[in-house]
Amino acid sequence: EQSYDAERLDALESRAGALEQAIDAVFDPSAIAEAVLPSVFRVRAGGSIGTAFAVGDAAEDGGTNLFTNFHVVREVWQLGGRQVSLERTNQVYPATIVDVDPDVDIAWLHSESSFSGLAVATEPVRPGEQIVAVGAPLGLTDTVTSGVVSNVERRLADGSGPWIQFDAAINPGNSGGPIINGAKEVVGVTTAAYLAAPEEAAEGIGLAVPITAACELFEIC
Repeated sequence: EQSYDAERLDALESRAGALEQAIDAVFDPSAIAEAVLPSVFRVRAGGSIGTAFAVGDAAEDGGTNLFTNFHVVREVWQLGGRQVSLERTNQVYPATIVDVDPDVDIAWLHSESSFSGLAVATEPVRPGEQIVAVGAPLGLTDTVTSGVVSNVERRLADGSGPWIQFDAAINPGNSGGPIINGAKEVVGVTTAAYLAAPEEAAEGIGLAVPITAACELFEIC
């Protein structure tokens, strides 16, 4: 009988442990937002507004490296400029465009100010995985939306991609913002809300550059 009771106790402890793990794994957009928002900024580049986010460890000078989309800084870059500004909580921080890759639509920014860099995911994102998109749609900072990953290797008719496709709501200004998984890690960089054609309004089709592609371009992750 004592042996039976011990087995029952072990089984109950095992189930309790599994339940605790399941609770820990619950997707919590509020907790994700709280952890991520201090590292996400509205970026102004000439007449363009988008989003940028700090990534990785501190830069060699103690400043911060950031990612955004190339199309957010295209105007400044093509005119030979390199200076943009980061905005958050009524504060403005100067930043420099270090390098760009127009084909992948990624730009590397650097700020002499020190911000906490977001961690990048070490495991590939999966279809059906829950995510959070953070950015400044229409210039509205600290905007958080949630959804799921729809496809992880989406290629468009123009041959571009592969993109991560997701259904969290995004708008102009989200470009360059992070897509975050349940572990508070970056899995992608928002690049566009897809429209099949100008006359076809599409909803719930967001596209992101896989963070692995961005990190392979610029070793700041």
